[in-house]
Amino acid sequence: MANHASADKRNRQRIVRTTRNRAITSSVRTAVKRARAAIAGGDTKAAAETVKAASLALAKAASKGVLHTRAASRVTSRIQSALAKLSR
Repeated sequence: MANHASADKRNRQRIVRTTRNRAITSSVRTAVKRARAAIAGGDTKAAAETVKAASLALAKAASKGVLHTRAASRVTSRIQSALAKLSR
């Protein structure tokens, strides 16, 4: 229980921020999982579409501060290189 109005407000902000971050993280994980599944499936066109969507989701999450910038770059790089191997 908060003893000050400012502490009460910080608690409300924490709850809102946590909920938003969870939703963004979940959608990013889903996008990356779909991209990896499309790459494993072998269809180059579908894989390219899902990898692009996953890259955008990762970049947006990194810009919002939900993911670390380097973590987002690392995952993007890995799925992009997997797509490049598929197209060869």
